[in-house]
Amino acid sequence: MPAVFIHGNPETAAIWDLLIPELDRDDVVRLSPPGFGAPSPEGWGGTRDDYLAWAVAEIEAIGEPVDLVGHDWGAGHTFGVALTRPDLLRSWALDCAGFAHPDYEWHDMAQGWQTPGVGEAIVAGMTDAPLEDRVAMFKDLGMTDAIAGSVAEHVDTDMGRCILSLYRSAAQPALREMGADLSVMSERPGHVIFAENDSYVGTEAMASDTAKRSGASMTVLSGVGHWWMIENPAAGAAALNDFWAGL
Repeated sequence: MPAVFIHGNPETAAIWDLLIPELDRDDVVRLSPPGFGAPSPEGWGGTRDDYLAWAVAEIEAIGEPVDLVGHDWGAGHTFGVALTRPDLLRSWALDCAGFAHPDYEWHDMAQGWQTPGVGEAIVAGMTDAPLEDRVAMFKDLGMTDAIAGSVAEHVDTDMGRCILSLYRSAAQPALREMGADLSVMSERPGHVIFAENDSYVGTEAMASDTAKRSGASMTVLSGVGHWWMIENPAAGAAALNDFWAGL
């Protein structure tokens, strides 16, 4: 039963580079969503439903239940799989659990992406910036030099188009509707990771409520933010190792 990791936006699978060596397993698969480190196929719509269908197909192709781990929009895709196809999972783990809370409101950048005209301007500012400026931006957000460089290389017009489509398809009340009933997620063991300084994902109380409603356990990672797997990979890996050890 492999561990399958899905990252989010605006990222590539490089965000897991420091965490994976800390895991007590070597059966790890990294999936890169179309547009986010992997090219989007011709005719790709890039909506939340499109990404859910993509995730389901990728996991089905593995041929056995997996331990699914999602970060950022990877957490959103994990919610989708656990809610609609729990048969594909042995377990699930995710951060950004506040997404499924009824009081969650999208952060300012997401609301900008969701606004016609404004979103296009924000994306153009990202994709048109020189590579060195994009690298500096990701370093300022807490990524290492190597990971920032890998991610920055993939910030292009394809990613920009997918950002706009994905976020606009998930404008509220879409997430509230998704999180209205999480009881089916309890059919498989689940674990919520809450990074103490993550400003994008709601409060610890929201994450705790989501964990309770989905039947999940929870770890609070102190002193780290949105990219906890880069800031303190040992602590993040320990949370996952402990969760899997109890299955």
